Amino acid sequence: MSSKPVLPPPDNVEAERRPLLAQRHQQAEAKALHDATHEVIYQRFSPSQKTAIVAIVSVGGFLPLFIPSVPEIARDIDSTGPAVSFTGSLSILATALGSLMWSGYSTYYGRRAIYFAGLHILVVGSVGVAAAQTLPQLLVWRFVQAFGCAGGFPLGSGVIGDIYKLEERGTASLLAPAIAPLVGGIAAEYSSWRILQLILGLWGCLEYVPIWALLPETSHPGKRGIDKVPEGERSGIMVVNPIAGLGLMRSPNLFFVSVAGSAVLLTSYVLLVPLAYTVGVRYNITSSALVGACFLPSGLGSLTGAPLGGRVSDIIVRRWRKCRGGEWVLEDRLRAAWVGGVLLAPLSVETAGLVTEYVDGTIGLVLVLVCLFTNGIGVDFVLSHTAAYGVDLIHSRSAEIIAASSALHNLIMAAATAVILPSVERFGVAATNIGAAVLAWLGYGFIHVTIRYGKQLRAFSLDVGYSTL
Repeated sequence: MSSKPVLPPPDNVEAERRPLLAQRHQQAEAKALHDATHEVIYQRFSPSQKTAIVAIVSVGGFLPLFIPSVPEIARDIDSTGPAVSFTGSLSILATALGSLMWSGYSTYYGRRAIYFAGLHILVVGSVGVAAAQTLPQLLVWRFVQAFGCAGGFPLGSGVIGDIYKLEERGTASLLAPAIAPLVGGIAAEYSSWRILQLILGLWGCLEYVPIWALLPETSHPGKRGIDKVPEGERSGIMVVNPIAGLGLMRSPNLFFVSVAGSAVLLTSYVLLVPLAYTVGVRYNITSSALVGACFLPSGLGSLTGAPLGGRVSDIIVRRWRKCRGGEWVLEDRLRAAWVGGVLLAPLSVETAGLVTEYVDGTIGLVLVLVCLFTNGIGVDFVLSHTAAYGVDLIHSRSAEIIAASSALHNLIMAAATAVILPSVERFGVAATNIGAAVLAWLGYGFIHVTIRYGKQLRAFSLDVGYSTL
């Protein structure tokens, strides 16, 4: 049986095929060049340098805490606990405004310069808080202090986005200081809350050294705003609108996950803000040092949940991307957030409220401490996913993304903090905590919607600079 000879294609078909092959070849070369350039950007720093950078910006994310010392401060300035706790709401508001401003300036001037600028204000504010003699003075200087260190978290997240690739960003999470409340309690018990504020000011001065010696400018070359201005025109200080970053919330994706993060974060505030007046009074803990120690499980939970959640989110991104043959879907980052948003955070705050209300003695106290630890894991497990998702979503404005999201968190928390103690006094610990758990579950619904319809939401909303691979 003879086979028919294979005839060459007609000349006109071959002529049409050549431009297509050339175009595909050019596209392949362009993609290879882009991938190579992409790799070089993230290879500017060695692994040891990256570790040192993350350690420095993690320390820079520290926010002074007043909560364990509220009763002592109230007695010292002749005020009341609820009145002094209002400084917490005010400092949260300052953090919201400060994070937006510092992140905006970091996009223009770079990360390193803005770290130095914030430290100056932190030091002045800390000295002012230590010298405050009246409640108005305390409020003013606490606002200044919080404003100065407000850039720590968004700047740190921006730095991580600068130096780590997509599938590595979650693992390099910023870690909240677990021992801060304990230190505050010890200072109030054995020294003075004023001494603690002076130590914070000294800490701000000492932080100049590692930032100056070990923190390089991490912004991608040529991407800062000042890089696009001719050298002869770089005079004066660029004026940044501090609330311009909130415009990024026009993205429904970012707005949804930020609201969800706020709802989950509320469970932590409901547990921690009234701790001296709930757990402290319920289990007869009168020592400020011991009250501060009760915050420690929550901090340890955060230290566990943040890197764990980040690592899990990176693993999920890689696996789903592999399953899709290399296709990158932004919302894969959020798929494991249900562990913290549905289980750990809401169930822990609900259980803690019921235990505090109905379980006496050592058993009750131990169960509450376990709930605090579990809540710390759950909250940071969710926030690590949503923060990394925000950086992925609009990578070119990573610090502003984190600042906008944090600002929304802080604005909601500022309002919530002002009503937590009154709610506990009027409705009881159990009812207040159950209400927080319900809000957390409702909040997670926004994450679920984003996972399922994230691509469509981006397609039918205003493009605020969404990332591409």
